[in-house]
Amino acid sequence: MRDALATWHMGRVIYAYRTHPFHRRTLAQDMVAGWLNLTQGQLSRLEKGTAPEQLSKLIHWAETLNIPSDLLWFKLPKRNADTLEDVNRHGFLRVATAVTLVPGTLLELISALKTTPVPPTVGQDEIDEIRTAAKQISSWDATDGRGLVREAVFAQLRYAVRLLGANATPRDKMELRSAVGFLSHTAGFMAFDRYDHKDARSMFELGLACAEDGKDWNLRAKVHSSMARQSIWRGDPDDGLTSVELAFVRSDRLTATERAMLHTTKARALAKLGRVQETLTEIGRADEEFAKARPENDPAWMKYYDLAQHSGDTGHALYDLAMAGQFSGEARIRLSDAVDGHTDAYLRARAISGIKLSSLVMAVGDPQEAAAIGHHALEDAEHLRSRRAADDLRDLYRIASRRIDQPEVANLTGRIEGLFAT
Repeated sequence: MRDALATWHMGRVIYAYRTHPFHRRTLAQDMVAGWLNLTQGQLSRLEKGTAPEQLSKLIHWAETLNIPSDLLWFKLPKRNADTLEDVNRHGFLRVATAVTLVPGTLLELISALKTTPVPPTVGQDEIDEIRTAAKQISSWDATDGRGLVREAVFAQLRYAVRLLGANATPRDKMELRSAVGFLSHTAGFMAFDRYDHKDARSMFELGLACAEDGKDWNLRAKVHSSMARQSIWRGDPDDGLTSVELAFVRSDRLTATERAMLHTTKARALAKLGRVQETLTEIGRADEEFAKARPENDPAWMKYYDLAQHSGDTGHALYDLAMAGQFSGEARIRLSDAVDGHTDAYLRARAISGIKLSSLVMAVGDPQEAAAIGHHALEDAEHLRSRRAADDLRDLYRIASRRIDQPEVANLTGRIEGLFAT
C-alpha cells in the first residue's frame, strides 16, 4: 500500500487494496467497481491507465475507501458534522456487504503506517532524495500547474525541514540546507501559481533562509527573483524591483544564465513602472548575459531557462511597453519565439506566452490572426490549473471582446467562456 500511495495514482492504490494479502484472497474487480460506482471495465482501465486527475472523482473514491487524508496527495474538502455523518452513513450502505466479507477497510490496512522517522545522521542519500523530489515536483509544475499534489509536496517539505535538526558533517549540513531550500522554493512557486500568496511567501522565505545559511548564492538569487516576480504579479513592481536588486548582490558568483534571468526580472518590474528606457537597457543586458550562457554550469533549478524561456521573459517585459504603444514588433517576435521554442515539458510557459501573443496581436494587429493564435494557445491552456494562466485568459477575453463583431473572434471568446464554465 505504501508504494502504491507514493505513486499518486488512484488506480494503483485501488489495485493494491484489491490484491492485498490482508484479504486472504484477491477482491473481484467487479465487486470493488460497484463500491466506486464504476463498471468492471472502467475500473480495469483505471488500474492500468494513466493516473486519473479529476479531483471530484478522486475525492469520491478516497472517501468511499476511507483513505485517511494525511496519506493522500490531494486535499479532501472540509465538511461540517452533519455532512460528515451523512457521508459516513452513505459510505456504510455502499460497503456494508463488503465489510461482512472482508475483515477491514482500507483505513484498517494502512492505519499501522507511520511517518518516516528522521535518521540520527543525515548524509548524501537523504540530500539526493530531497533534490530528486524538488526536480520531479518542478517538472510536474511546469507541465500543468497541477494543484492535486499540494499536500504531498507539503509533506515532503515538512519532512525535509525536520532533517535539518539531524547530525551531519559540516559539508553535508551545507548541502542539506541548499537541498531543503531548493524544495521550499519549488513548493513556493507552485503556491504562487495557485495564488496561495501567503503560503508562497512563507516558503520563499524558508528557501531564502536555507540558501543564506548554506551560503548558496545561486539559490539565494533564484529565490529573490521569484519573490520579485510574485510582487510584480500582485501589482507591486516597486517591491519587485527591491527584491531583484537584492538578488544581484554578489552577482559575480552567479552564472551568466542566472544574471540573464535577473535582468529580465528587473526589466519586467521597470516595464510595469513605465520606465521605458531602463526596461530596454535591462533587456539588452539580459541578451548579453544569455549569449554567454553555459548550461552545463547552471544549477538544477536553472535548467528551465533556455532560449524559449529567455524569449518569453523578455517578451513579457516588452508586452507591457507594446500595450502602451511602443515596441510591439519586438514584443511579438520574442513571444512568438517562446511559443515556437517551448516543448511539451513547459506547457504552462508556452500557454502563457501564446495567450500574451494573442492579446498583443488582438490589440494592435489583425484580429483574425490573433484569434488563430488564441485558439492554438487554448489547446495548451485547457490542460492547466494555473491561476496565472487563467488571469491572462481573462485579459485576452477582455481585449477580444472589443472585436467581437468578427466571427473568428466571437468563436474564440465563446471557447474561453466554455473553458471557465467547466
